[in-house]
Amino acid sequence: MNRTAILVDGAFFLARYRKVWGDRDANDARTVAKTVFGMALEHLKAVDRPREALYRIFFYDCPPLEKSFTKPISGESIDFSRTGSAAFRRDLHDQLRRQRKMALRLGRLAERGEWQLKRHAYQQLRDGALMWDELGDEHFEPDMRQTQVDMKIGIDIAALTYKKLVDQIILIAGDADFIPAAKLARYEGIDFILDPMWQGIAPDLHEHIDGLQSVCPRPF
Repeated sequence: MNRTAILVDGAFFLARYRKVWGDRDANDARTVAKTVFGMALEHLKAVDRPREALYRIFFYDCPPLEKSFTKPISGESIDFSRTGSAAFRRDLHDQLRRQRKMALRLGRLAERGEWQLKRHAYQQLRDGALMWDELGDEHFEPDMRQTQVDMKIGIDIAALTYKKLVDQIILIAGDADFIPAAKLARYEGIDFILDPMWQGIAPDLHEHIDGLQSVCPRPF
């Protein structure tokens, strides 16, 4: 039987989730987890494959920040492990582990214990809509980034390809970091499909994939 593996960049998926399903509670971890599984089934329908063709869903994310920081303006302490976003992430990962055919792949957060301006605050400063003396704690966010996630995606694509576990890979992502792994998979005969959830992609990405397919509702 032909088999399909579906790989999901968690950070990208969650960012698009709020735009695609604006009528759903983005903080309801159970609903979000079920949506991931539902998208996988929709992809199988789109390529005319039965449900049994699903090899596995791989969801890539990072654990939430669990440290305490001192706020940059007020000097107050904040324990990020007690925030709503941390609670949601822990609940989501638990819900994903309970889903059938789901493999949760966790990287880690690399943080320097510093703060950085949020993008919208920077734009407001640049446009003159916000003055420097008006900055508050809410205009900053911890300076951190995901690590190991892209590497795990690449390793899984290579393993699926070389072990001939699947003949088709569908990647739900929005950047070009996957290109080397996609080229490897295509060279070995894998049908490689990208789902950017209706987000635009660079024109040159088309030459590195076998198809572009978004199955979620198109946001207005």
